Amino acid sequence: MTNAWIVGLALALTAGPTASTLAARSDFKSPGVIPTIVRKAVPAVVSITTRRIEQDEFNRPFSTRGLGSGFIVDRRGYILTNLHVVEDADEIKVTLTDGRRFVAALVGGDRFSELAVLRINGDRLPVLALGDTSHLAVGETVIAIGNPLWIEGGPTVTVGVISALARSMEEEGLPVLHNLIQTDAAINPGNSGGPLLDLEGRVVGINTALIPSAHGIGFAVSVTTAAPVLRALIATGRVVRPTIGVYAVSVTPQVAYANDLPMERGALVVRTEALGPAESAGIRSGDVITGINARAVKDLHRLHDVLAVHKIGETVELRVWRDGQTIGVRVMLDELR
Repeated sequence: MTNAWIVGLALALTAGPTASTLAARSDFKSPGVIPTIVRKAVPAVVSITTRRIEQDEFNRPFSTRGLGSGFIVDRRGYILTNLHVVEDADEIKVTLTDGRRFVAALVGGDRFSELAVLRINGDRLPVLALGDTSHLAVGETVIAIGNPLWIEGGPTVTVGVISALARSMEEEGLPVLHNLIQTDAAINPGNSGGPLLDLEGRVVGINTALIPSAHGIGFAVSVTTAAPVLRALIATGRVVRPTIGVYAVSVTPQVAYANDLPMERGALVVRTEALGPAESAGIRSGDVITGINARAVKDLHRLHDVLAVHKIGETVELRVWRDGQTIGVRVMLDELR
């Protein structure tokens, strides 16, 4: 696992439901509920170890190890995990709680959602069912399962509540993640890729990141985001997404103040992709995208949502604020790579 992706994350949390002191669901108090859920779920949670061959300053090869988690979602052997757990690995091994070990193949990964799918060949594989996030509420009890910190003896279970919904993380050079579930269930290095379960034992999120300097703040990719990515990766090994070729951040009050912007909504262009669609159309650093085809863009999440309904090769008209004026710019969509 790439520790750099976890350690030292700088997070920009966009508006979403705030943390609440709501009590966990009443069934949490029922004796044996959580142990029963865990007992059924743990067999489908896997430990993922990776090996990478790198070179030192004298170009001598050396091997590095990585650790992460995942869970089986299909009896054909498909496993859902985080992309950073397995990205660039020369060898991927999967261990089940019953002791079986497999060499796994990478089916495909999606940098936009930070998810990847592996496949193993095995019989009688246990699976976890994906749930529905529409019922989730702030304060609801959730269970995180994973394999943190090279601890021997099988998966670790932590319990907490949903602290907030619809969070976003934006940091240049890292995946831009939206619609995240924030939880105070302990998530440590090695937990990445493991499931976050509701009290019906269904997966509602994929544990993906934490803030080391904070206490009780972890994040999981919502299953609403993960489900279509999973289907696409199993079907074709890739997820096709349209892009305009910009690196941008959401305009927040802090961003507006720092950049002397007269608005507190939109997507501020940090830079454009070299020879990409936006650069070719004349978009430049400092522009603020406020709309696409007459649909308002209030932040980076909304920008991605609006683009997602269009097709590669289609031309869209951006509404752009620049130097005190709003202009229209036509851009042909390319494929996100």
